[in-house]
Amino acid sequence: MTDAVTRAAALLKEHRDSIDRLDAILVYTLGERFKHTQSVGKLKAEHALPPSDPARETAQIARLEDLAVQADLDPEFAKKFLNFIIAEVIQHHQKHQE
Repeated sequence: MTDAVTRAAALLKEHRDSIDRLDAILVYTLGERFKHTQSVGKLKAEHALPPSDPARETAQIARLEDLAVQADLDPEFAKKFLNFIIAEVIQHHQKHQE
């Protein structure tokens, strides 16, 4: 029994270590993404472009849903996640417009 518990603990640690690495990748990836969207927001403000681009947002959501299916991720979760990011980006773009 102890061997099974020890093995389970080792597997749990491996999974958690992987999760921690993936969380770091997500955070750094989001940081990089927001650097680019900040530049886009400044560019839009400089050229009096609207902070929101509904056609692009719709296309991006469809693209992400397709990627989610390919990655075996719930597409509805992916859609909610991207909608959250898009809302943040638009908010940042609106600040540049002020």
